[in-house]
Amino acid sequence: MNVRDVMTKDPVCCPVDARLGDVARQMLEHDCGAIPVLGFDGRPVGILTDRDIVVRAVAEGRNPLECSARDVMTGDLMTVRPEDDLEEAAEQMQRRQVRRAVVVDEDGEACGILAQADIAKHDEDLGGEVVQAVSQEQPSAQH
Repeated sequence: MNVRDVMTKDPVCCPVDARLGDVARQMLEHDCGAIPVLGFDGRPVGILTDRDIVVRAVAEGRNPLECSARDVMTGDLMTVRPEDDLEEAAEQMQRRQVRRAVVVDEDGEACGILAQADIAKHDEDLGGEVVQAVSQEQPSAQH
């Protein structure tokens, strides 16, 4: 099974200079908790989660309405390709302790998101392994 078989296709994305209020509204409108952040060349440079907004902006005493995606995004982005083997992608997520990977096409543009929930829907055992590995104590990984 490949990543393309389970990924969420055509993710909502935002530019690196998007205001957090606008990104939060996108998350609400599209019922999602993570949005790939695109650089000025249209390629993903990070991922912004609802947790990033709360922990990196609100909890640090910053006004989220004055911040941009660049200010609080997770920049250590994990990417995979649609044709990658799902088990290998899941193992890489476990090693890096990430809950989501941005799926990029041959041009390096975002075409999907692979989340631990996507993996669990299709393979409970593999999904459980990713959840367990990601839930372990971690220094600073994307959520």
